[in-house]
Amino acid sequence: MELDSKTYRLSGAAGPGRVAGIIGIIALAVSFMGVFTASKEGGSDHARATANVLHMQAAAETAAPVATDDHAVNKGSGHTIGRATQFFQSYLNAFTFWVTVGLGGLFATLVHHMVRATWSVVMRRMYESLMVTLPILIIFFIPIALWGMQDLYHWTNASEANDPIFLKKEAWLSPKFFCLRAVVYFVIWFILARLLYSASLKQDEAPSEALSVRMRMISAPGLILFAATTTLAAFDWIMSLNYHWFSTIFGIYIFAGAYLSCTAFCVLVTMYLRSKNILTKEINDEHYHDMGKWLFAFVVFWSYIAFSQFFLIWYANLPEETAFFKDRGGPGWGMASLMLVICHFAIPFLFLLSSLTKRSPKALVIAAVWLLAVHWYDHYWLIAPNFHESLAFSWLDVTCWLGIGGIFFWNFWRKFTSAPVIPVRDPQLEGSIKFVNFWV
Repeated sequence: MELDSKTYRLSGAAGPGRVAGIIGIIALAVSFMGVFTASKEGGSDHARATANVLHMQAAAETAAPVATDDHAVNKGSGHTIGRATQFFQSYLNAFTFWVTVGLGGLFATLVHHMVRATWSVVMRRMYESLMVTLPILIIFFIPIALWGMQDLYHWTNASEANDPIFLKKEAWLSPKFFCLRAVVYFVIWFILARLLYSASLKQDEAPSEALSVRMRMISAPGLILFAATTTLAAFDWIMSLNYHWFSTIFGIYIFAGAYLSCTAFCVLVTMYLRSKNILTKEINDEHYHDMGKWLFAFVVFWSYIAFSQFFLIWYANLPEETAFFKDRGGPGWGMASLMLVICHFAIPFLFLLSSLTKRSPKALVIAAVWLLAVHWYDHYWLIAPNFHESLAFSWLDVTCWLGIGGIFFWNFWRKFTSAPVIPVRDPQLEGSIKFVNFWV
């Protein structure tokens, strides 16, 4: 892999993306084969769960004792939920994880243009390559829409029809409307990403102040659309797993993790290029320091939002709100919740506190890998307690993450290497290369 110093195009760079794509396809194939084989042998998880609920309801009416199986509608104990439900839980976890990484790239691009940032010009093509990967992720929403909704979202079950809370939210909790909203989110993300990316490539060919103004004008309403769609997608895909619960700042919570994971992802890509002696002058210690500061800042911001959400719910003490933390604070999930606080806040906060750490490539790699891991764990903590009464990892958690992630990275790398890896004719490029940081 070599870099043309004049055009800043990489040659012979297809390897990492191709390998990631192959791994992704194999991992997804293994995941789907495992779940469909189990479904063929044992029937539908949803069918078993529905039959079990109807049996329980009938027994309750006659005051007869009931012997229940392990396939409860809302939760299983430990590893006892069906393979199909486990697959879709792991799949949703992987899907939302990689979507948030792409959304972080979209946000970083929008903010870059809005504030006319200088330091991040050399990083912009990475952000752009992440955001243009978002549209392809709609493909991974199809299995959820076609086969997974009944295993994931209990409000699709006929037994929920008489729930008074469901009746108040019935207009919103409609499967067709749910899928339509998902399409709208992806269409908006596609339009924003396409408009900004095409203008950026035009700037590489013919620099123009008008193009910079155009990207800034797109970014202003784009940030509003980003905030609305990210919040609603978080409500739909994660919060509605338990539709009795709600939090008005849940969208901000998801956004905080999105930008944090995007920055960590870009740190790893930057360090990989550095190991190949590519962009070592263009992306230097000053930029590493700023990326370290952003990691530190969003570790604190995520923790602030997480604590605010907890504190407000604890203080109000409303049953419909406290159920979320009650599920995650009992014997099965209490230690797992404590580990999230330690791993997502305490450890990275102390590790990134020093300026020396922020300027150390090795330290930043450690921090980036750690934060991507805890970002996945954060999504697992949000999703899994709706299905398990205690911490219960599955091999499907790994294969689904590798499957969607491998194809995500393949598309990212393909976009990143198909154009100059930095915006070569951006008016602020020279200032970005010569950028000097404050030691904070």
